Amino acid sequence: MASSTASQYGTSTSVDDIKGKAKQTFDEASDRAQEIAGQARQQVGEVAGNVKSAIDRSVKDQPIATLAMAAAVGFVIGALWKS
Repeated sequence: MASSTASQYGTSTSVDDIKGKAKQTFDEASDRAQEIAGQARQQVGEVAGNVKSAIDRSVKDQPIATLAMAAAVGFVIGALWKS
């Protein structure tokens, strides 16, 4: 089969060469996916820290407005959950 493939495409690529290239490509894609996941994890952590800081500041500076906002969010989530 390798020889028919090689003659069909005019190359001398063996099945082992193709498997090796496929493995290398998969390994590179896997490494890149892990890198992207690590960056996303870091960014999510930063956003979570920013949100926590904003909520803490809001609770301290405007407790009634923060409570009203929490109640509104709870109402919306409850309405969505019910439907």
